[in-house]
Amino acid sequence: MSLIPSFLGHRRSNVFDPFSLDIWDPFEGFPFSTAVANLPSSARETTAIANARIDWKETPEAHVFKVDVPGLKKEEVKVEVEDGTILQISGERSKEQEEKNDKWHRVERSSGKFLRRFRLPENAKLDQVKAAMENGVLTVTVPKEEVKKPEVKAIDISG
Repeated sequence: MSLIPSFLGHRRSNVFDPFSLDIWDPFEGFPFSTAVANLPSSARETTAIANARIDWKETPEAHVFKVDVPGLKKEEVKVEVEDGTILQISGERSKEQEEKNDKWHRVERSSGKFLRRFRLPENAKLDQVKAAMENGVLTVTVPKEEVKKPEVKAIDISG
């Protein structure tokens, strides 16, 4: 498995998941994490939501990805299949316009870009991928090809 490098500072949601292409930062959460501290301020804004939270579950029929993208419109989110095997989910939350007379007391909502990539298994039907957004949650459904069960034929035993 090859990791796809990224300057956005993604983290791997599961270290042992061969399909997760995000890079794990063992120092994430420390006050002055090396991944964020060495970035220019414009990149630090980006890393704020570069880590869009995603759940990936596999059902008998499909792979289902659920992405938290509160406050984003569907026009601000992009779902793509790259090289026939990589599902890429990206988007951008614009920074709120500041007025000269505004006095900010607290800024906790993040702005910037996010990008998440996942290697899809061979049984994914890439021509039938569907995406829908409802209440700030993007749901991407990637149907799976049916696994044909081997035909078992009973043989009569004579004698």
